[in-house]
Amino acid sequence: MSPPYGFLIFGGFLLLLAVGGTCTGEAWARFGQVVYRDKEPKDFWTLIAIYYFCGVCFIAYFLYKLYA
Repeated sequence: MSPPYGFLIFGGFLLLLAVGGTCTGEAWARFGQVVYRDKEPKDFWTLIAIYYFCGVCFIAYFLYKLYA
């Protein structure tokens, strides 16, 4: 059985979104909206934290499946 590489790819994508959002000050929200760090800081940092957390969880799940 091959490891679930989709989890690794999606986790990496989420981490790229988080890093890009942290650097640019823009985060993607639901329905294609953009949340700006200057206008809505609480919503922005919540989204960035979710991106980081979910990205790390998806990569950890991939590594768990790979080595377990």
